[in-house]
Amino acid sequence: MTAPVLEIHLSDSDAADALHRDVRIGLSADPKWLPPKWFYDARGSELFEQITMLPEYYPTRTERELLRRSAEEIADRIVVQGAVVDTLVELGSGSSEKTRLLLDALIANGSLRRFVPLDVSESALRGAMVAVAREYPGLAVHGVVGDFTQHLELLPAGQGGRRLVAFLGGTIGNLLPAERAGFVTALRAVLDPGELLLLGAGLVTDPAVMVPAYDDGAGVTAEFNRNVLRVLNRELGADFEVDVFDHVAVWDATHEWIEMRLRARRAMTVRLPRVGMTVHYAEGEEMRTEVSGKFRREGLGAELADAGFADHAWWTDPDDRFALVLAAAA
Repeated sequence: MTAPVLEIHLSDSDAADALHRDVRIGLSADPKWLPPKWFYDARGSELFEQITMLPEYYPTRTERELLRRSAEEIADRIVVQGAVVDTLVELGSGSSEKTRLLLDALIANGSLRRFVPLDVSESALRGAMVAVAREYPGLAVHGVVGDFTQHLELLPAGQGGRRLVAFLGGTIGNLLPAERAGFVTALRAVLDPGELLLLGAGLVTDPAVMVPAYDDGAGVTAEFNRNVLRVLNRELGADFEVDVFDHVAVWDATHEWIEMRLRARRAMTVRLPRVGMTVHYAEGEEMRTEVSGKFRREGLGAELADAGFADHAWWTDPDDRFALVLAAAA
């Protein structure tokens, strides 16, 4: 087994600077907002893992089953397109649990030589790399600690063949439309013609199915949502009264996304000394913490085409709740 390689392009000080910047901008806005990436400290990651196992939260299990049914067909499609994929890149890799289905299929077609997971969490990445290297001893593992919105140009090139970039989990929906367009365009810019993107995206379906996935009866998502305030208390010396904020999840039919918010139960003043801010909340005031965009085939296909991706192939689950899209850099 070849020892895994790890590149670090995102330090603790970089993360702290980004948190300070996001808080200054987001909590000065009207309405207030915070980026969802700050949910994911150790406790937030643990809560999200719990969410993925809840009966209401269909995206993770739906995508996993879709990958289980479609991975071999995806690998065959790549061969038919004439692409020799020797490197699988995974953006926002986390534990890379679902990705093993894709690894198995690509290794079976004989071309895959290297796996490149990218994640902001060095600890999570190290754990995933060790596990993958142990399970796939013939596969080189080259991890990158970085942010997929900033460090795409630092991804290693293919080793004589092409790269397949996997961006799974519906994470594309957490980006606002302008952010999403910028990301997809930046990703196309770092790929050579013929290199591939496999995108996992939630689809527009019945709000009676979508909303409970983000507002479960056990209250796990509510704790996950409030965890961002605990992060700010710990990292910025803030004095948020966490339990005075209610979790809110709504379907925005205009933008076609689920929006998660925190609603102040009463008026309050919050101090954040490490960023030199004092923030006022009115009773009932809501602060956006996440959007989870859902897509229609024609709209997502147009966004990919506008960014320079072509030859789209689609796989969906029987209920049309989730899609895997394979596209090539034109």
